[in-house]
Amino acid sequence: MSEIVRIYGAGLAGCEAAWQVAQRGVKVELYEMKPERYTPAHHSPNFAELVCSNSLRSDRVTNAVGLLKEELHRMGSLIMEAAYATRVPAGSALAVDRNLFSEYVTDKIKNHKNIDIIQREVYTIEEGTVTVVATGPLTSDKMAAYIENTLGCKGLHFFDAAAPIVDAESINMEVAFFASRYNKGDADYINCPMTREQYEAFYEALISAEEAQLKDFDREMQKELKVFEGCMPVEEMAKRGRDTLRFGPLKPVGLVDDRTGRESYAVVQLRRENAEGSMYNLVGFQTHLTFPEQRRVFRMIPGLENAEFMRYGVMHRNTYLNSPEYLNATYAMRERPDIFFAGQMTGVEGYIESAGSGFVAGVNAAARVLGKDPVVFPRTTMIGAMAHFVAGGAVGAFVPMNANFGIVEPLAERVKGGKVARYEVVARRALEEIERRLPELF
Repeated sequence: MSEIVRIYGAGLAGCEAAWQVAQRGVKVELYEMKPERYTPAHHSPNFAELVCSNSLRSDRVTNAVGLLKEELHRMGSLIMEAAYATRVPAGSALAVDRNLFSEYVTDKIKNHKNIDIIQREVYTIEEGTVTVVATGPLTSDKMAAYIENTLGCKGLHFFDAAAPIVDAESINMEVAFFASRYNKGDADYINCPMTREQYEAFYEALISAEEAQLKDFDREMQKELKVFEGCMPVEEMAKRGRDTLRFGPLKPVGLVDDRTGRESYAVVQLRRENAEGSMYNLVGFQTHLTFPEQRRVFRMIPGLENAEFMRYGVMHRNTYLNSPEYLNATYAMRERPDIFFAGQMTGVEGYIESAGSGFVAGVNAAARVLGKDPVVFPRTTMIGAMAHFVAGGAVGAFVPMNANFGIVEPLAERVKGGKVARYEVVARRALEEIERRLPELF
């Protein structure tokens, strides 16, 4: 058995895994193909690049991903350390300045005495070397072929979409207004209200707009286009029904314009993209419309008539494994326990979920090198529930999954007071379990 751990990919999962291995005194070789080669969605040479939203979602423990954040924070997660150090105002959500966040993680990784960085593409795994594959949802074709053909893991494909970003100064605040839904937290969101007539016109333009051609992907994949619900292009969502958006990202409930004292027919929300508040992204507006069409259609939104787009939405491929067939709850291969997978390749969906899988894979990769017992988190914790879901908790066809309370082990007895009261008990149980297990993390 090797005395090092090789980690492929310096995204959130790979960086978290590298940090956990290195913190346990084990040498790490971290391979990253940037800047030698970029995927269609990556643009920065830094590690842990956020290519979709800058929001890490709720930071409340009564929210599933909020609980996962707290679990990771208590166990020494690098990703959570970076997130808290670079957060920007976003109401009850944890959002970060994406550039500062990436720079923070990169600096920590590059300056760790136990981590050596090799910046080149790799697509084979050396026999007998403990390896964590965290090459992400945009894994290169060569690496994907190696995983499928040599390791025998059949890859599945779906598509992901990123939302556009606009210049804050170009937003018409005589029309838009600041507010958070139900006045929860600070009024950090910019809201663009729509009348029924404005919504109808926008809806018709959206569903008839020209979509970008997916030239980089093979025809068979395009025919079998699969879109994960949590990141569905806004135009695809709109085509499900005239009012689908009004019950989704354009839901007006709880957003009252103080100037009128009323809720609107529909509301588009914009969330701060950076610490300075100079950029805002359109919440829920992941898209693969052509750039000219995005400019035309999204400028129909009241308040965005003269919006300057600092980044247009993009569409890109994601790759994940049929993990229940191949992985266990440490994210190691059942047939090759010296090989671990982490990140969205495993079927976890979301930034924090990816970091959580990297944490588990990293801890267990280090344990394997050091001759220690595997660390398996129980389903009473969110980090354990995600791992057990990936290892076989899916019902029917395996599809990507966010952290949610539905995959956590149920409470033994009923809790009075409704859903929030029940989640408070679930969270308390989880965090107590994490505290008990801290000594196991050596």
